[in-house]
Amino acid sequence: MEAIEVTDLRKTYGGTNAVDGVTFTVHAGETLGIAGHNGAGKTTTVECLLGLRRADGGSVRVLGEDPARRRRALAQRVGAQLQESALPERIKVAEALHAFASFYHRPADWREVMERWSLTSLARKAYGDLSGGQKQRLMLALALVGDPELVVLDELTTGLDPLARRETWRLVRELKTSGTTVVLVSHYFDEAEALCDRLAVLARGRIRAMGTPAEIIARTGTASLEEAYFALEGADR
Repeated sequence: MEAIEVTDLRKTYGGTNAVDGVTFTVHAGETLGIAGHNGAGKTTTVECLLGLRRADGGSVRVLGEDPARRRRALAQRVGAQLQESALPERIKVAEALHAFASFYHRPADWREVMERWSLTSLARKAYGDLSGGQKQRLMLALALVGDPELVVLDELTTGLDPLARRETWRLVRELKTSGTTVVLVSHYFDEAEALCDRLAVLARGRIRAMGTPAEIIARTGTASLEEAYFALEGADR
C-alpha cells in the first residue's frame, strides 16, 4: 500500500522550476527521506504534499486523497513539523499540547504524548524558556498529538547542537518502530543516511537518485551519501 504517490510534480516561481517533474512513492510504514541542499526543491515538494501550495502540473495523492482539494480532511490524518514552525513565547508545554489535541476529532491522549516524549517535567515551562532541543521535542510531540497515519518532518534538526540532534534522531527512530509513515526532509546527508529506509535525492528541482542509502552510494561508487550527492549533481551539469 502506498501512503503517498507523486507523479510528474511541477511547480514554477517566476520562470524558475522549483520542482521539475518529480515522481516518487512512499510505502505505508516506511521512512522516506527527501534529501538535498538548500534550493533543491525539498520544501516546495513537501508544501505540495500538505496542500499548502497548489502544483502547476502533475498529480499528488496522500493517503488516497488530493491534498490541494482535501487539505482539511487530510489535516486530521497527517501530522507536520515544518521548518518555520513556532509557538507564542509564553505558552506552556502542557497548554500547547492540550490546545493542539483539541483540533482533532480523535487525538491521542496529550498527557501520554507528553510523557512519551519526556516532556512531563517541562509541562509548566514556557516555550520561550526551552532549549533548542526541547523546542524540537515539543514540536515533534505536537505533530503527533493528532495520532496521525503519516508525519512530515521538515529540517527537523537545523540549528541543534550535536547532543540535541542525536536525541532527536532517537525520537524519529521510535516513530519508525511504531509503524508511523514518515517523510523526513533534510539537507544533512548523515541524518538521511542514518534514519531513512529509502531516499529521494533532489538537486535543482529534480530527483537525481532514488533508493536505499546503500544503493545510492554503491551506484555512484562513493564512500558516503554526501559524496554521492556531489557526484550526481556534478554529472548532471
